[in-house]
Amino acid sequence: MHWEGLMQNTPKNQHGLILPRRTILKGAAAFGLSGALSAPFINRLAAQEAHPLKGQTIEMNILGIAGWVPSSLGVKMSPLFADYVKEKYGYNVSFAFAEAPFSDLFQKAATSLVTKSQEYNIIISDSQWLGALAQPGWILKLNDVIAANKGLQIDWYSKTVVDTYMTYPDGSQDIWGLPQEGDVEALFVRKDWLEDPKEMEAFQAKYGKPLPKTFEDFEALTMDEFEKIAEFFTRPDEQRWGFAQQYSRVYDFATCAFNNFLWSRGGELWDPATGQIEGVLNTPENAASLAEFKRWLKYCPPGATNIGIAEGIDVFTQGKVFSTIQWAAVGPSMITEELKGKVLVVPPPKHGTGETAKRIYSMGGQPWVINAFNDETKMRVAIDFMNWWYQPDTALEFAKRGGNPADKATLSRDDFDSINPWNQTYKFMLEDGRSRDFWHDPKYSEMLAIQQEGYSSFVTGQSTDPQAVMDYIACAQQQILYDSGTSKTEPSSACAMTSL
Repeated sequence: MHWEGLMQNTPKNQHGLILPRRTILKGAAAFGLSGALSAPFINRLAAQEAHPLKGQTIEMNILGIAGWVPSSLGVKMSPLFADYVKEKYGYNVSFAFAEAPFSDLFQKAATSLVTKSQEYNIIISDSQWLGALAQPGWILKLNDVIAANKGLQIDWYSKTVVDTYMTYPDGSQDIWGLPQEGDVEALFVRKDWLEDPKEMEAFQAKYGKPLPKTFEDFEALTMDEFEKIAEFFTRPDEQRWGFAQQYSRVYDFATCAFNNFLWSRGGELWDPATGQIEGVLNTPENAASLAEFKRWLKYCPPGATNIGIAEGIDVFTQGKVFSTIQWAAVGPSMITEELKGKVLVVPPPKHGTGETAKRIYSMGGQPWVINAFNDETKMRVAIDFMNWWYQPDTALEFAKRGGNPADKATLSRDDFDSINPWNQTYKFMLEDGRSRDFWHDPKYSEMLAIQQEGYSSFVTGQSTDPQAVMDYIACAQQQILYDSGTSKTEPSSACAMTSL
């Protein structure tokens, strides 16, 4: 029996699938670990169900992200899955975990998959890699698997979830991944600084308005308003600064942070329908957004152009900054034992003024993808695992351990917002129109390298003209997509003159 046999004699749901981004985390125990596991994790049927793997012992391997707590949670929770299938299906399974940093993980996966190896049976992929993994046939297309497994026919929290973690090409109905960890950008702020009576009085005297204190207060803030708070808490003589965000050239750090400015100020990266970049990315407005992105360094601590995820955690937890824009997924590391009760996690500011002000920030998070070269046995276990992962009790346990599920049922629970301090903001930013992923194109890594080079050159002062930087990036990326066939348009003759 080939693995497709897993889908035989299973009625399809006529409605189908509902389609409505890290040594990081030093000392990062998962936030709010739950205690003893409840009975729903163990199947309560008196008799085991018939299963082709009954009596077998299988070893599985997951490839994930080094130092990234949400990535490791899948393996840390795997003994629960082992108990579940032992009780329900009568087979034994164990999991090993291979890992690499974000910047190296794709290459580690590709080096194995290109040989058609089943070295890694399940992979935790960054969302932008879907195209590069799907196009060569390295990962399993999931449409038929979903149709045959009722437990995978899930009402996701938003269309953004589907667009980010599941589909390639963009806008298609082709499903290649399932959400492992949902993630959004959030603003982490020091609640205890905001509530210090002396700070409250001084801010009121200087700016004629009170410091914000609640989720709703921050939800209403624009960047201009937030800048006053960042300015107020920037005190180099006290070794305190008002703000931090990612400017690092490593992986996608500067790109994700700058996209927040670009999108929220009305810009676009490209036209995904045509692959057109030149004339879309390198507009004067987007060049002005790049200059604005750099200007915020004035409120950041020294060395801020090297801030990535781990460095952002450090400057916040060490008390060097009042606030930082950071991934919700690193909440367990941002809110250390010493900082519990002293941190607010709120929506990041809007850009613009009045009714036209908006916030569109980068999506993070990762999907599960399944190795297309798994043998029949390991394919069956992988699909059993996915069915278990999305059960309500599993999703809730994941949340209690600090993870971010993405299904509507879990996020709509009355108690979800109170499980973790970042949950309310996670849900808010996961709503359609507030967060966005960027290219899923197979040439993602090449395009990203050009973009990171350009942005880093500008924020570090190696390049001084933001328009020239945007022109350089747009022309180089246009060439990449023209050479790959994604775009039918060659770079213009003006591109011959571009450089950093």
